[in-house]
Amino acid sequence: MHIQFDNSYARLPDRFYARVDPTPAAAPALVRLNRALAEQLGLDAEELATPQGVALLAGNQVPKGADPIALAYAGHQFGHFVPQLGDGRANLLGEVVGQDGVRRDIQLKGSGPTPFSRRGDGRAALGPVLREYLISEAMAGLGIPTTRALAAVTTGETVWRETRLPGAVLTRVAASHIRVGTFQYLAARGDQDDVRRLADYAIARHYPDAARGPDPYRAFLDQVVARQAALVAQWLLVGFIHGVMNTDNCSVSGETIDYGPCAFMDGYDPATVFSSIDHQGRYAYGNQPRIALWNLTRLAECLLPLLDNNEDAAKQSLQGFAPHFEATYFGGLRRKIGLSGEPEGDDNLTQDLLKLMAADGADFTQTFRRLCDAADSPAADAAVRFRDGAGYDAWARRWRVRLAREVDPGAAMRAVNPAVIARNHVVEAALTAAVERADFGPFETLLDVLSQPYRDDPALEQYARPPRHEERVRQTFCGT
Repeated sequence: MHIQFDNSYARLPDRFYARVDPTPAAAPALVRLNRALAEQLGLDAEELATPQGVALLAGNQVPKGADPIALAYAGHQFGHFVPQLGDGRANLLGEVVGQDGVRRDIQLKGSGPTPFSRRGDGRAALGPVLREYLISEAMAGLGIPTTRALAAVTTGETVWRETRLPGAVLTRVAASHIRVGTFQYLAARGDQDDVRRLADYAIARHYPDAARGPDPYRAFLDQVVARQAALVAQWLLVGFIHGVMNTDNCSVSGETIDYGPCAFMDGYDPATVFSSIDHQGRYAYGNQPRIALWNLTRLAECLLPLLDNNEDAAKQSLQGFAPHFEATYFGGLRRKIGLSGEPEGDDNLTQDLLKLMAADGADFTQTFRRLCDAADSPAADAAVRFRDGAGYDAWARRWRVRLAREVDPGAAMRAVNPAVIARNHVVEAALTAAVERADFGPFETLLDVLSQPYRDDPALEQYARPPRHEERVRQTFCGT
């Protein structure tokens, strides 16, 4: 197959990675190919669907021009620093420049052991591969910056976790795989030249405007802070919980990366945790902004020598997190209830609504979507009203006074409040069908539904409704 690779990261010093080829799979078979994304990348989707293309997607064939590497990085995992992590089950095949002129990584995840595997098998199980495919594409449908899934293939092999599971490989596409942990890996070795080299590379690839200013490293930190603040705010606005916000899972490009025990919240509660390994709630829904800033502080520490050890400059960059987060988050909340501009009192309306929702355990997604109808007619209040009916009615009277100043607020609200999200119980049902019965029909259908999350369609009610009590998913698990 012909793929026009241009592998800029592999031209950095070999300390940044290990050269290693993928491990061939026994009997690869295509589960899903993201044809639209392939075309965006300038790849031939028809070729990728052939046996030769599937061999590439499984790691059985390294295409001409690829330069497979496993990236080195470190990271704080649940607050504890690990000086060497790295791609223990992934190969960056190379980079392509898409039809839009944007450079992107093409990585195989689950493609076999690397020097960073730490005694792991380097493989991935089918369930986690399909989970990342579903959730990353759901995030893309919601308009949230994210890595993407190009393909999923089964390997014809068994992997062992708690039990025997079918193996699979995910082909992931990312703006890059440079993490806060990548900077930590180099900084921990005391090599300021390498930290500078990585910063120069990241600036050239992601923030070229920063290079044109008088202080490019300060500008770089400013812009990473701004993107991360906006990203986490967007997570909160759709009820998303990443679940494992370690510094090695924090991309400097501003994309959501590494979908392990992630989940979408059903009933609104800022303390919601799904990850089975987050015993203390460090990465709970409401903690995510604080943790994002904590991670960015670790990046600032790495960059401090490039800032002439000017701690005040680093602190000023970090202080930019709050205004960027608040602008995206509070602006988004106002739009979710149909309000434009920033008149005094609007934020009180949003916060009072969230308090009512928290007290009731109201479904986050459904409440905001039903408010779209209530914006059109008070008759729709009955579908929104919480157990504290008097509290809702008092809030709704205030809301409608303010709403009278808007033009067609219901339509505006439907554009920002999804009708469907990747509901945990629906995701788990699709994964169970695929893993236990080799039935990929529910997975395919769910992907199609999540590609248009803002549409109204009564036929999709089973995807829009909250889980019944017996359907609730209370824990999610990391694929490793």
